[in-house]
Amino acid sequence: MNIQIEQGCPQCGATIVLTENDRLITCSYCGVKNYLQSKGVFRYLLPPKLPAPLEGNYLMVPYIRFKGTIFMVSHKGITHKVVDTTQVASALPGLQPSLGLRPQAMKLQRLTAQLKAEYCVQSIASQAILAKAVQISELTTTSSSFFHRAYIGENLSIIYLPLVPEQEKIFDAVTRNTLMPRTQMQEPLLRQTVTFKPSWQVQSRASLCPHCGAGLEGESDTLVLHCINCRKAWTFGSLHTLKEVIWKVMAEVSSTAMYLPFWIIQGRIPSLGITHLTDFFQRTNQPVLPREHWRNLPMRFVIPGFKMRPKLFLQAGKQGTLNQWRIIEEKGRFDERLFYPVTLPASEALQSVKVILAACATSQKHIFPHLPQVALCDHQITLLYVPFQDRGHDWYQPELGIPIGKNILRFGRSM
Repeated sequence: MNIQIEQGCPQCGATIVLTENDRLITCSYCGVKNYLQSKGVFRYLLPPKLPAPLEGNYLMVPYIRFKGTIFMVSHKGITHKVVDTTQVASALPGLQPSLGLRPQAMKLQRLTAQLKAEYCVQSIASQAILAKAVQISELTTTSSSFFHRAYIGENLSIIYLPLVPEQEKIFDAVTRNTLMPRTQMQEPLLRQTVTFKPSWQVQSRASLCPHCGAGLEGESDTLVLHCINCRKAWTFGSLHTLKEVIWKVMAEVSSTAMYLPFWIIQGRIPSLGITHLTDFFQRTNQPVLPREHWRNLPMRFVIPGFKMRPKLFLQAGKQGTLNQWRIIEEKGRFDERLFYPVTLPASEALQSVKVILAACATSQKHIFPHLPQVALCDHQITLLYVPFQDRGHDWYQPELGIPIGKNILRFGRSM
């Protein structure tokens, strides 16, 4: 479930309500579009109900939120689980291990330097939170019994719980409840605080094309922005920059009603001897007689560029990869009415290569034990918009044989 955030418009100051997936914000008052960037994870605040101490600051306790899909390849096959959890990241005693439903029930605020607060040091590493997320997902197993684990579509953020330390008690500033007597808190831990760091500040940038200066287009949660003027596409690079995305369009099918984005990842897998498409079909033991011209086709993985339920994500990636020889690419013009937003970044698609490779294997013993040594070399990534037909409740791609339910897409926007 998406959390909601309130923040002021960078241009006019009007209140904007957005979700954690939104990167392109449009103010309904002044109409200005901005894209959001941060040096690290996004940081939010549960809005306090109690005022700060008269002669002091709020004490902010960090909770790490993980939302995403965990895939595991083991002797049992490919298992997966969607996980949404918030775990305390401070060693202060007496704290609740999780924020529960509060992040979903309340509108959060962006963390800013204007808040009068001191921040507890994050003493529990993010990797420990991920390990706990695996335990919650019930995908735990010994290291010797699984071949690969991947976190796909993951969203890591930090939510701060404000506390009000008084002389004798410490209060939860959100619920107004007494958290504990102050004597139970370890004073050395209470003093291990830091002030707001400039790197935590979210930066708002004008959504202008770096090439021609025209306005960039896209939906609020898209990770790829398009310029209608020069036809270039851009994604979020390092802070203050946009990185160009090479994109193409697959040739239209009859009655094309929607284009869905797929990441095309080309590369070699030396450990499995896979360089061309023929190598892939032979190595994964496909019941298909490779065609002669496949020996000249480079190996490519066709991976959805949008979030959806893990089982369907695997099915779509498998079908697209096995039928990639049917893809005919052409240059296209961006049409925001037909183009579905990119909600899965290229980096996450790259992490899913091993999982898609495992899903394509007809015999586990030929692929699964080799996954720890699999590395994709000389990889190139492009974005391909694939045409789908409208079949009532589903979108369907006849060349690749991929059906995707419309409700599945709607659910994916909140993952």
